[in-house]
Amino acid sequence: MTTDFSSLYAADGTVLRHPDRPAPRYSLPRAIKNFRLLMKDKEDTSLVFKIYESLPSKDFMPRVRDLTLSERGEILRRTEPSLPEILDDHAELRKTPKGSLAHAYCDFMEVEGLTAAGLVAESDKLGRPKYPDLVQWFAERSRDTHDLFHVLTGYGRDALGEQCVLLFTHGQSPTQGHLLIGYAGAANIKKMVWGSKAPVMGAVRQAKRTGKGAARLIEQPIRELLKQPVETVREALNIPEPTVYRECHRIWREEGIDPYDLLASEKTPDEKLASA
Repeated sequence: MTTDFSSLYAADGTVLRHPDRPAPRYSLPRAIKNFRLLMKDKEDTSLVFKIYESLPSKDFMPRVRDLTLSERGEILRRTEPSLPEILDDHAELRKTPKGSLAHAYCDFMEVEGLTAAGLVAESDKLGRPKYPDLVQWFAERSRDTHDLFHVLTGYGRDALGEQCVLLFTHGQSPTQGHLLIGYAGAANIKKMVWGSKAPVMGAVRQAKRTGKGAARLIEQPIRELLKQPVETVREALNIPEPTVYRECHRIWREEGIDPYDLLASEKTPDEKLASA
């Protein structure tokens, strides 16, 4: 029996899924097309959203329902209606004790030149309509926790780190989009550093296991987590050290490869043999 999600409401009257919201359309060819474009222009974040839209998960709506219609979800919607306003207020976040998740997050975002609002802007480039329903809140909260994943897991914004975060995210909220981009991206990294002994696939597999075993961040009170020591939060959420990812970095550096500039190390097999 198919659930009519447009007939379910939160305590404040917000509908779970607005009746005007289009039903997701699964299209593997469209996803592959956008993935190929992403491989040519890895800075075009809008292509990532298009891939996800092409590979909707059948479990997405049940996950939205289970959180948003729960008492926990009601509290989160009331206290944290929008995360970017919280995450981009670095002056307020810096008032927390040194060593907190808030300080680690601010350090990460400032070094990388990122803002939560910037990710929102990339998403808005798609021009997708927004609906006054619980799906909208859930989807935006999922998007806005991306950079917190980086901070909590220890995966950087290098090529492998991004793939690891995607597979960690899959462990938290399974979708074929995460699998496609994560594993195909890892395979592309192996091609870029042909001949390297770094366990790239092992790193992304570990990230997937970690995401599955960790408490779901989307269900946590982010304001409260930000105040706590980052190591305390990692322990509470069951997020261990990214040992295989760090081993890849160690091996690459020994091989003369810069983990943050793999393109500079990219050679064909013939070119590598010729320079050996």
